[in-house]
Amino acid sequence: MGDEDEVESQGNREREEEKEAEEKVQKVPVLKNSEIELIQKAINAENERVKTFLSEQRKSEILPEECEKDLGMERQDSPRRSPASGKFMDFQTAKHRQSIRKVASQQKKRSSELHRLIDLDFSVSFCLLDLPSVSEYDMYIRNFGKINTKQAYAQWNEDNLERDVQTEEIETREKWTQHPGETAIVCGGSKSGSDVSVLTPKIDSQRLANFLRSAGQVIAVLLEEDQVATQPRRNLRSRQTSLSISDKCFQLNTSLPLLQGRKVSCLHISQAQRQALLSVHELPENSSDLQLDGKYIICVWNVWQPLNPQKILCCRSQVTCCCFSPSKATLVFAGTVDGLVLVWDLREDSRMHHCINFNEMNWAFRSPTFSTDGVFTSVSHMCPILTIEPVATTIFKEQNCGLSYLSSREEMSGLSFQIASMDENGTLSLWVVVELQKEDLSGSQRDLGLIPGGKVKLVHSSTIQLNCSHSTKDPMCLGTLQPLNIKFLPSNPNHFIVGTDLAVVSHGTRHELRAPPKLFKPQQGGPRSTRVTAMDFSPFGKPLFLVGCSDGSIRLHQMTSELPLIQWNDSTMGQPIIALQWALTRPAVFFVLDATSVVYVWDLLENDLSPVAKQPTQADRILTMAVLGEPEKLNGLLGIALAKESGIIEIWYVKKKWAVPQPEESEKLHLLLQQAL
Repeated sequence: MGDEDEVESQGNREREEEKEAEEKVQKVPVLKNSEIELIQKAINAENERVKTFLSEQRKSEILPEECEKDLGMERQDSPRRSPASGKFMDFQTAKHRQSIRKVASQQKKRSSELHRLIDLDFSVSFCLLDLPSVSEYDMYIRNFGKINTKQAYAQWNEDNLERDVQTEEIETREKWTQHPGETAIVCGGSKSGSDVSVLTPKIDSQRLANFLRSAGQVIAVLLEEDQVATQPRRNLRSRQTSLSISDKCFQLNTSLPLLQGRKVSCLHISQAQRQALLSVHELPENSSDLQLDGKYIICVWNVWQPLNPQKILCCRSQVTCCCFSPSKATLVFAGTVDGLVLVWDLREDSRMHHCINFNEMNWAFRSPTFSTDGVFTSVSHMCPILTIEPVATTIFKEQNCGLSYLSSREEMSGLSFQIASMDENGTLSLWVVVELQKEDLSGSQRDLGLIPGGKVKLVHSSTIQLNCSHSTKDPMCLGTLQPLNIKFLPSNPNHFIVGTDLAVVSHGTRHELRAPPKLFKPQQGGPRSTRVTAMDFSPFGKPLFLVGCSDGSIRLHQMTSELPLIQWNDSTMGQPIIALQWALTRPAVFFVLDATSVVYVWDLLENDLSPVAKQPTQADRILTMAVLGEPEKLNGLLGIALAKESGIIEIWYVKKKWAVPQPEESEKLHLLLQQAL
């Protein structure tokens, strides 16, 4: 009872306090009530925003549903009690925010303090991937090591009647040996002394013979190079002062019995291998016991190995001209007085040809691999061939390799070229060089000109008639022009120039298209019965060519102009020009040989009016000339091959001042020619 009375008295006191508060409120003036209502509205809006923020950020701290209901009920009553309830404050949320800010500020302060103490250490490095380089051999084995292989059989022992496999037990025998041996017998049978038969190994005699032959050729070349490097060079020094245009000279060994008494009628240098030289030898003046007295000989030389020719080619018809294949010195072509075109394949085995042993050496005399004799009757030449030239259909890169590789059996990569032959009647024939495949080596009735086992033949491509009658309006060309020689433009083999007997040079194309100018004429007007005896294109890619005539005049032409850039009339004192050729190492230097065996050196940068030097030869008349050199090397090695009437072939090394290239020589020559225009 006492507790109930106490609770009742407490409730009465609360009701009395509420009444007193209402009375106080009623006593407040009306103006103050309106201000209080505005403040109350602002407090309610702030409370609403706080509630919304708390409901989104702290869903876990939302009040229970009962509290929300009570809170809702109090808010419904708040307008009535707002003047007396006051402002609602969420101290818990504010305290939580303050603690978060305090922790964050402490972490930021700690981070700034540690940032000054921590730094990256770049002194330690780690290799994440170590990939060693692959050698060329490993790369080749990786790419091509398993080509052309297949599984022949599995190495197990089921149903195996013929093959030995690794799973079978291997039979072994014990042998005794002693090194060094005390007697002739250094090994024997088994230790028990039982006599065991010795198995005779199988030897491929044909393969062994081929290996010994190739190895013998390599050894012979090496020995000859050693001999040339010691003895001949001492002999060359003794002749250094005998020539005014040369530092030294030497001779090819033409004193061999098969070459004695034979004049040299033609010399030719390979375009790809500048040390490869062809020499054409006529019939001997006196007969001998050799079987070659009735045959003409072509020798293939390596000028750095002058003791012996590399190959000896022979035929029964007189050879008038010859040349190498343009890409490699592996094929030789020749034209004859009978109108035949002959081909020699230098890669053929020497056993296919006739061999003669003399001077303790075995010489192979190679017959033509292919001949047009009786094969192309309707299109063959019917008169002597004047010139034969290779016509490359692709640009070949010069290679610097010795003639010792001429005997290799490797296949020629791409016989993509033609051969042009021109006869006295002005008929230009183009021949395609074809290499037969292995399945075609049996031959057919159409390959009548091919020897048994031969792999290279000619197929006629086209014929162009060069001698044509020109209009009488042209005073330089009255009647028919007689072609004498032909040269193809190196940068564009479709164009060619033809020397004639009227001092003019004709311009033509292989496809008979119009190519201006049609004629290249001398500076003097009027017809001239002067023969064009020599022509040569610049080997430096410029469309320039030299022309030498029988009256001793020399002209320098360009392909775009009818008249010459420069013409020299009295350089040889009226003697006919026999040969002229550009230097292979200098664009402004060329050499001239006249009929009196005088060799002239021209250097247009030093003197563009006359030759800078000349070398006369009185004792032995010079018949022809060819220029050799190595333009890809920086030593400026330049030489002149001279064939004399006695059959001697000399090699003159030109002095360094005309052989070594000068700085900006091409630009200086171009400026000189522009001034000449």
